[in-house]
Amino acid sequence: MSAPGRGGGAPRPGPPARRRDRARDRRAHGRGAGRGSCPRPGRLPLVGERGQSTVELALVLPVVVLLVFLVIEAASIGHDQVLLTHAAREGARAAAVSDDPDAARRAAVAAGGLEAERVVVRVGGRGGPGSFVEVEILYPHRVALPLVGSHLPDLDLIATATMRVEG
Repeated sequence: MSAPGRGGGAPRPGPPARRRDRARDRRAHGRGAGRGSCPRPGRLPLVGERGQSTVELALVLPVVVLLVFLVIEAASIGHDQVLLTHAAREGARAAAVSDDPDAARRAAVAAGGLEAERVVVRVGGRGGPGSFVEVEILYPHRVALPLVGSHLPDLDLIATATMRVEG
């Protein structure tokens, strides 16, 4: 009896024969029969392989923790840069509408989120109505990585905003 559509080959084995063949193939190719199987068929695990997972974890875990801290620090730098850009816009707006030379600093500090004593504000180019005023804000970001953060220098973040002076 030939299998339909196969051109006259040997008869197809029934379901029990297929299961038996698969189990034999797994044993022949070094894979266990399932749960509780030994990684090396027919032999006990080597004594030197017993702590392999622990050693691998001990080698990989510090690298993973360092990567997590670096991602957190990068997010903190990005957060401070967004706050600094907002403060520069607020400072430029205040400098554009007010003749007071300290208005830009007050507005930048009032924008929130930055330590006031570390914010440096430079205002330049303010002329008459219709001219442009440029406000540049410098903010030293402290690196907050555990253990090494106190040994690393501060990262200087800069944001600039330009607006037209109103009359």
